[in-house]
Amino acid sequence: MFFLDGKPLSPDVAFTDINGIQRPANFLRLATPEEREAAGVTEVPDPPTWDQRFYWGYDADGQLIPKDHTQLVDQWVSQVKATAASLLQGTDWLVIRSQDLSSQKPIPDWALDERGIIRAKSDEKEAAIRATTTTDELAAYVTSPEFSVWDNVVSSDPVVVLDVFTTDATF
Repeated sequence: MFFLDGKPLSPDVAFTDINGIQRPANFLRLATPEEREAAGVTEVPDPPTWDQRFYWGYDADGQLIPKDHTQLVDQWVSQVKATAASLLQGTDWLVIRSQDLSSQKPIPDWALDERGIIRAKSDEKEAAIRATTTTDELAAYVTSPEFSVWDNVVSSDPVVVLDVFTTDATF
């Protein structure tokens, strides 16, 4: 962060320095440290950042202040359930169609397999979240690729084609 007379400066905004010289918007980016110092500009390191999903900030000793682990577990389990529901939504119509008295077409095996994989992945992720005992462990899991990947979920076997005149689906 750049400061002039104790006030923060934006890197891409023109300003007048302590010598009364009008500086262009790109001055802070292009000037050397010596040129900035001569203009009365000081540079201070940015304050440390933290993942606000899991921590409140830093205490006086520079340690992260974790949010309540139990509440975070509930929040992330709910998020996994919402993701699973969203993924299941693509084949929900097949389940509804199978229950319709006028149709009663069976659910294709590929759809049953896909839905089973989604539910299994959801269960795995929920169990992993519940297995954490600290906010640090939870943050490490939730930010890992293991959490964000729902591999083998989308089936590429069938192709659904809708006939625009009859609205019948064929597989």
